[in-house]
Amino acid sequence: MKLNVDKSADALYLRLDDSSVVESEEVSPGVVLDYNESDEVVGVEILNLSKRSAGQNLFTFRLRLRQRLRTSLCRR
Repeated sequence: MKLNVDKSADALYLRLDDSSVVESEEVSPGVVLDYNESDEVVGVEILNLSKRSAGQNLFTFRLRLRQRLRTSLCRR
């Protein structure tokens, strides 16, 4: 798992494994999930990170990210 924060793009990208991305889906405004050929989530991109995490500590932000991922995965 790799985590990359791009301050100039104001984005966070979480890569879960090294498999090829074959499809991407914006599951809510500014939240994009990347899928591999087995339809498994292999990456998560969060745009406008500073607006989403303002006033929050990293632990709270991680909990919110997990909750969104679970909700998005259940919809598929």
